[in-house]
Amino acid sequence: MDIGELLVRDGIVLKSGASSKRQALHSVAATAAQCLGIEESVIFDALMEREVLGSTGLGSGVAVPHARLPGLGGVRAVFVRLDTPVAYDALDDRPVDLMFALFAPPSSGADHLRALAAVSRAMRSPELREQLRQARTVDAVHALFVRDTAATAA
Repeated sequence: MDIGELLVRDGIVLKSGASSKRQALHSVAATAAQCLGIEESVIFDALMEREVLGSTGLGSGVAVPHARLPGLGGVRAVFVRLDTPVAYDALDDRPVDLMFALFAPPSSGADHLRALAAVSRAMRSPELREQLRQARTVDAVHALFVRDTAATAA
């Protein structure tokens, strides 16, 4: 699965202020609302509903919040880099600053799972995480995901 194809440039935010997990998820929802044409409150509620089942904080400063949203034609993603890491109830109890959020239509079981697996695999790379933290432009972040996906597939 090509992560770069799921992630549109308008869905990449490199400086987002948040002082809590809830605010960070609001930032993700606001970014997704602009890209997906779905109300921010609907997206936020879906993300919070998923978090009730268990934290989407993977560890190493990374979270992969995800939700199913009616009205989508396929799996879509947004990436938000927080200015300051926030407590997120991650597996390793480290605060989160890199958030790669996935959204899928309710009927996309296998595609949604493949996307989650691909993003989780990519974000396990210490090199990619550091490059994402250092990237200065939206194009640089997008290129990292395109490159990482190509390298993983090879």
